[in-house]
Amino acid sequence: MDNTVLKKKLSTFRSSEGYLVGVSPDVLHDLLRAWEGWTGKSKDFYRSIGFSSTQIAFLLGKAKKLAREGKFPAEEFTEVQLDGVVSSGPCSGIELQWERGKVIRFPQVDQLLEFLKKAA
Repeated sequence: MDNTVLKKKLSTFRSSEGYLVGVSPDVLHDLLRAWEGWTGKSKDFYRSIGFSSTQIAFLLGKAKKLAREGKFPAEEFTEVQLDGVVSSGPCSGIELQWERGKVIRFPQVDQLLEFLKKAA
């Protein structure tokens, strides 16, 4: 979501004193997703949506609490496809870098666990 749209949504919950009151869970969800996707400085994020850090920090806390409680709808999982990435070897399981540059490959997790138990 564009931060200008988020700014307009948040502005609808601004009281006459300038406080953000009664922000809906949908807008909190949008705020949290925008915050998680922001790659710049936090100060720049606050400035882009037109609110102070204390106002947004409080709302982000509420949004994170709602997310932990499962109040937001589950996001769709999307698989990321990387073009041009080639596997480094024939191993389709787990590779363990052992001492002196040795590489040990385990096709199954059970074999790795048994090896680690014996090596300990």
